[in-house]
Amino acid sequence: MAGNVAELRGRDRAVAELARKPARLPDRERARTGDPVLRELRRAGTELWLDTGSLEEARRLWRPEMSALTTNNTLANQVVQSGSMDSTIREAAGTIRDAEPDVSLDALVLDIVFIINSHIAIRLAEAFDARVSVELHPGVARDMDQTVRYARRYHAVSPERFVVKIPLTPEGYCAVARVREEGIPVNYTLGFSARQNYLAALLSRPDYVNVFLGRLNAVVADNRLGDGKFVGEKTALASQDAVREIRRAMPGVATRQIAASMRNADQMLALAGMDVFTIPPKVLAEFYAKGYTPDDVGSRRRDGYEVKLGGGTDKGSVEVLWTIDDAFKSFAEELASRGGANLTGDDLRRADRERGTRLFADFDEGERAAIREGGKIPDVARWRGRASLDDLMTEAALQSFGVDQAAFDAYVRKLIGAA
Repeated sequence: MAGNVAELRGRDRAVAELARKPARLPDRERARTGDPVLRELRRAGTELWLDTGSLEEARRLWRPEMSALTTNNTLANQVVQSGSMDSTIREAAGTIRDAEPDVSLDALVLDIVFIINSHIAIRLAEAFDARVSVELHPGVARDMDQTVRYARRYHAVSPERFVVKIPLTPEGYCAVARVREEGIPVNYTLGFSARQNYLAALLSRPDYVNVFLGRLNAVVADNRLGDGKFVGEKTALASQDAVREIRRAMPGVATRQIAASMRNADQMLALAGMDVFTIPPKVLAEFYAKGYTPDDVGSRRRDGYEVKLGGGTDKGSVEVLWTIDDAFKSFAEELASRGGANLTGDDLRRADRERGTRLFADFDEGERAAIREGGKIPDVARWRGRASLDDLMTEAALQSFGVDQAAFDAYVRKLIGAA
């Protein structure tokens, strides 16, 4: 499963070789009896991914109907904080410093985070003979060159198994377009609206796009914009339709839609027929416990879920999640005609301002800090008029991952800083 790193030199080669060699590989998961309800979901057209970086948790829940796993930096931080990777971190720091003695501490930390994430993913891939979606450091989310660099690094480690998660930012759109030209598989993550994913499919042609549907239900309920029911489901299905429309119209686009951030087992039935589920362990355990039968499963892709919003709610501010109007389609098509790989994040922001599509708020550092303090579910009223709901949710998600990443980075810095 290793990629070719022979052409790499110095530090890059040292990092690639370290990333490919976990200290210990797990035994392959033994074949077990499949689950008939999951099998029916597969027949409905839904690919099933398990959303965990924990090998032990995955062994408990994995079934042969599943085809992939997905990890993130929150899960990797939990592993690192346990101390189980201390010797790997120290060894990696020494090897990288030998290859490039004047490497900065910041660059060294980025490399070690990449190595640890690679080790976690390789162990999962080996145990389950499956693909694994791996995450970039949130600190490179607005750096197009670094995003491309680390995507290439992941691909060199495991071209057959790794699907690279790249966050949905203006720079991300352009970086994805570049790495897709090189055939690197991409899961374009932190998506919250159909229009975000419509632009992604046209401009960047990723393998996968996401709707984090559970968080959408929560943001509407917690901000008393409505009861929150079916907001995420309606958005995910609208995005699925938009992506399939592009696939039909453009044979070169193979983007598939992920329903992510599920909160309960019923959502697995409510969204049967979508391209992909990423299923958290808690939701999958609940699914097994509920005793569903294959007769409970049927494609719901054409269901029109009704969303009830509060009487005083600006409905347009929420409906932007599942609406792609003609003006936005024109905006997306004009950008796509210029070629995503030829654009920069600033080009996208400029076009957004000129067209008035309000997709990129371009928060300053003080605003990002305020969003970070608010957690995954922001106070919508605070940002009314400043940012559209989908962009606000993407920023909140990126900032929340950044909090866990900061703890990960701090642990590594403490361990290697004086080495």
